[in-house]
Amino acid sequence: MLWEQCCSLSLATSVFIKKGRQMSRFLICLSYDGTDFHGWQIQPQTRTVQAALENILSEIAGSHVAVTGSGRTDARVHAMCQYAHFDLDTRMTPSQIVAALNSRVPADIKIRSCQLVPEDFSTRYNAISRTYQYHIALDYSPFLRNYAVYFPRFNFTQESIANCLPKFLGEHDFTAFAKHNPDLNHHRCTITAFDIESKDSQLILTIQANRFLHNMVRRIVGTCLRISHTKSDPIIITKLINDADPTNNLIYTAPPQGLFLTNVEYPDISG
Repeated sequence: MLWEQCCSLSLATSVFIKKGRQMSRFLICLSYDGTDFHGWQIQPQTRTVQAALENILSEIAGSHVAVTGSGRTDARVHAMCQYAHFDLDTRMTPSQIVAALNSRVPADIKIRSCQLVPEDFSTRYNAISRTYQYHIALDYSPFLRNYAVYFPRFNFTQESIANCLPKFLGEHDFTAFAKHNPDLNHHRCTITAFDIESKDSQLILTIQANRFLHNMVRRIVGTCLRISHTKSDPIIITKLINDADPTNNLIYTAPPQGLFLTNVEYPDISG
């Protein structure tokens, strides 16, 4: 459910005073091709989506504007529908902000929508679910190499991969499927949907959860491929989850370029 379909807000509820200035919090939805980005998050001397947006918004505002995303995508990971919020002292309407940003962003970014939200809204903490897709190419294509991954050394089938997916559903500790992050309080996530389909010479895996850990989707997909390739019984996934051992040989991190953030869902709010 897209934000604009579930949220109707008035200007009065979205305007607040910050350091003596009238500020408004805006929510944007954007798409980007992650091929030439070193991920979402700002990093020194690298090209990132967050940095590109902050630089442009800061030019418009005449002072630094911080941008907060719904989550961090890795280098070469794409987004069909990423959300971000920022505070801006402006008389521009949301549609004018869309036009202003799209006239300045690089060709691999597109701002899809913009609207006012309450001052305490957070794209990260208010999100109730996130959906990703992973694209697997069944044959190599030079035109799709940045958007679907071809695995010539893996012998897998759609049916055997599909048999793995139900084992991941529900709430689990996904320590085994995440890159170590000492800042996290826990590694529990709830996967609510996990499906696979065949389309245009690709296998597309779609996964939805309340939250995802760093590298979690890529490790889950890679592990499904390796289980299929080795003809292992999918029941082993339960053991992998319970053992919480990311060094297990069956756990494999699939390459980033096949991964797309496709949607982030928020609860209905009004103010």
